[in-house]
Amino acid sequence: MSPARLELAHLRKSFGPIQVLADINLTVQPGEFVSILGPSGAGKSTILQVLTGAIEADAGHMLLDGRPLAPGRDRFAFMPQGDALMPWRRIIDNTTLGLEIQGASRQAARAEVAPLFAEFGLAGFERHYPAQLSGGMRQRAALLRTVVQHRPMLLLDEPFGALDALTRAHMQRWLAEMWTRHRWTVLLITHDVREAVLLSDRLYLLSSRPAQVIHEFRVPLDHPRPAVGSPALAAIEAEILQTLLHPED
Repeated sequence: MSPARLELAHLRKSFGPIQVLADINLTVQPGEFVSILGPSGAGKSTILQVLTGAIEADAGHMLLDGRPLAPGRDRFAFMPQGDALMPWRRIIDNTTLGLEIQGASRQAARAEVAPLFAEFGLAGFERHYPAQLSGGMRQRAALLRTVVQHRPMLLLDEPFGALDALTRAHMQRWLAEMWTRHRWTVLLITHDVREAVLLSDRLYLLSSRPAQVIHEFRVPLDHPRPAVGSPALAAIEAEILQTLLHPED
């Protein structure tokens, strides 16, 4: 499938008396990497749950290429928090799971996924089980399972949040390199300002619950981004943190 343009307009969601999403408006252009950043509990993951059809919005519009998002939400490949690998399946069979669910035979799915193991740094580990892999390798396997589904957009829900700081930094750089190579269309949920700046073309800042978009940032840096600690990255990070801490200013 070719990349698609996503538009959310006036999206609202409550759980009983608790309003989580007040008025969410955002867009993701084809081939763009967009992040949603905000306080814990603001409703970031709820946005992805609505997109995937896990829950229904109370109000608002979701458009894909200008058309209402159809039931089933089969336009997205979703990577949840954590790797969600099945411990009883070998890595090769974990990475083919999405294709098999779509109807591909195990043999056909393996033939499609196997050539990508080297690119994802997993060559030689095809027949290992998840417990035999490091945290970073498990995340790469989970991302491979996600991108191989040929969906026009990837939804990533804090994919590196459970990793230690050093592994997370390596994975962020690796994902940046992979995105530069493939130009997937990505919507990322994260609480990590540095991660958002390193990876994103644009990012949306959410208020505390009930969530609204309080600011849209365009990161004015080419890919690949400068090294962590560069003055350019630090200045953008400081501006974003200032906005999150003092949204009324």
